[in-house]
Amino acid sequence: MLDLRFADGDYGRFPMLAAEVAQRKPAAIIVTTISAARAAQRASATIPIVMTGLIDPVGLGLIASLARPGGNTTGLANMAQDVMPKLVEILRATFPTIKLVAILFNPTNPANRELMSKEIPAQASSIGVTIRPVEFKGAGELDATFAALAQHPPEALVVMSDAALYDLRERISALALRHRLPTIAYVPEFTDVGALMSYGPSRRAMYRRSADYVKKILAGAKPADLPVEQPTQIELSINLQTAKALGIMIPDGLLARADRVID
Repeated sequence: MLDLRFADGDYGRFPMLAAEVAQRKPAAIIVTTISAARAAQRASATIPIVMTGLIDPVGLGLIASLARPGGNTTGLANMAQDVMPKLVEILRATFPTIKLVAILFNPTNPANRELMSKEIPAQASSIGVTIRPVEFKGAGELDATFAALAQHPPEALVVMSDAALYDLRERISALALRHRLPTIAYVPEFTDVGALMSYGPSRRAMYRRSADYVKKILAGAKPADLPVEQPTQIELSINLQTAKALGIMIPDGLLARADRVID
């Protein structure tokens, strides 16, 4: 039986939710965010915790190493700390004269904050692009967030790797199209619902792989003995329907690099 808990974008709720779950003594706790993983670790040092694809779990102190995670936590890391800065490079390859890019990120996500303070601005600066941070303030504020962006529109939008943003991918993609804002996201599922481009591993594939970890744990494996996996495929996906709607010509070289093109 699955016992589901949702923070609804409010990462401050995770400690309470993790405590509730731990009291029920489950066979394993599956976590989709860094904050959820930390809350679960504080709630129990013995219940196995399985990550569904988190950003830099070693650097953020969730595990000792990928090969030997230690403790009660294992699962998947999503490599976003290495991949996310490349999204700005892809935008530059698409729009060679681009200068201003907005980044939609969740400020309550510690990994998002880390990337926004170091890797992404550094990469953008190195290719002459200025970053405009745009904070995600909750699902109820998305319309207002995009309306504010439209007052002084950037040339493109990057959507960070974050579980709350992923869950809202249809709304985010629709709002970006309505405001004629070329958008690139971290997971290919965004292009399935209308974003212009994406570059990253499939979130669905990581969820499926996480289930294998749960199966091994239920069969008696200890999390400390299960190495943390990283994605085997980083997929470039391009939605040509959206490109046509926005009047954008995708360079042939970029199309040739694409793993998937939506016609």
